[in-house]
Amino acid sequence: MLLKLATTKVFPKILPRKMFSSSSNNYVIVERVGQITTIGLNRPKTRNSLNLETAVLLKRAIEEFEDDKNSYVAVIYGNGGSFCSGFDLKELADSEIEHDIQNFLEHGFMSISKFVKKLMIAAVNGYAVAGGLELALMCDMRVMEETAVMGLFGRRFGVPLTDGATVRLQALIGLSRALDMVVTGRSLSAQEAFEWGLANRIVACGTALGQSMNLASSLLKFPQECLNIDRESTYNAAFQGAYEDLLKQEQNNAKKLSVAGILEGAKKFVSGLGRHGKFYNLTQKEVCEWETEFKKSCKVESKSKL
Repeated sequence: MLLKLATTKVFPKILPRKMFSSSSNNYVIVERVGQITTIGLNRPKTRNSLNLETAVLLKRAIEEFEDDKNSYVAVIYGNGGSFCSGFDLKELADSEIEHDIQNFLEHGFMSISKFVKKLMIAAVNGYAVAGGLELALMCDMRVMEETAVMGLFGRRFGVPLTDGATVRLQALIGLSRALDMVVTGRSLSAQEAFEWGLANRIVACGTALGQSMNLASSLLKFPQECLNIDRESTYNAAFQGAYEDLLKQEQNNAKKLSVAGILEGAKKFVSGLGRHGKFYNLTQKEVCEWETEFKKSCKVESKSKL
C-alpha cells in the first residue's frame, strides 16, 4: 500500500528568520527558520549536480549547521525539480591532470563521506541519483515525492562510489538489495524505495520540502541531548563502531581504479551518451569515413539552398 503523508498540515511560521547565501553564485542557499536549517542546492540547469565549488560550499554549510548551537535539525533539498544528480561529470571530464582525479578519489567526489553530528532530513524530488543518492543516504531520513527516482547512475560510466553509498546503503536495505543497486545501477521508484526501506515517507509531488519541514519541526520538541546520544548509539550498533573506518575503506578501494577509465566515462556522458537516465546505447558508435563525408555534403547542400 502506498504511504502518503497528509498534505493539509501547514508548517508553522517560526521567527526570527535568518537567510544567507553561501556563494556569490547562489549554488548553495542556507536558511535558518527558527531551530531548523535548510540547505538548498541551486544548480537547476544541471539537475543540481555538484561541481567542485558547489561541493565545497555544501560541505561548509553542513559543518556550520553542526557547529550552530541554536539549530537542531537540517533539511537538504534541491531547487528546480530535482534533488541532486551527483557530481558534475562535465567538470570531471575537463580534469585533464591526473592529480585532480586522484584528489577526488582521496576525499570523495563531493567530500560528504562523514558522520554528521545532528539530525538531517533529505527532501527528495525529481532525481536523487549517483552522488545525489549518496547525499540522501548521508541524511537520517528521506522524505520522497511519489514521482522521484533514486539510483546509482554512475555505474554506466565507471565512476566509483566515494561518498558513503557502499557503506550506508547495505546497512539500510540489506546486502542483497544493495548489491542489486550497486552492480546494476538500476533506478528505484518512490514506491519501491519505500518498500525497501530507502525512503521513510512518500509524499505528493511538490511537497517534499514542506513535509520535511513538518517532520523536522516535530523533532524539536524532544530533549536534543538525549535524542542525539541515542541516535549516535544506533549508528554505532549498525556499523559496529567502525563507521568512519568503513567510509575511508570505500575511498581506498576507489583509488585502485584507473584514472583514464574514469575520465573516459565522464567524457562519454558529456558527449551525450546515457542522458536522461538511459541505460542503453552506452557505447560510442564508430562513424565510418563515408558517413562523415555524407554529413558534410548534406550541410553544404543545405547552406547552398539558403
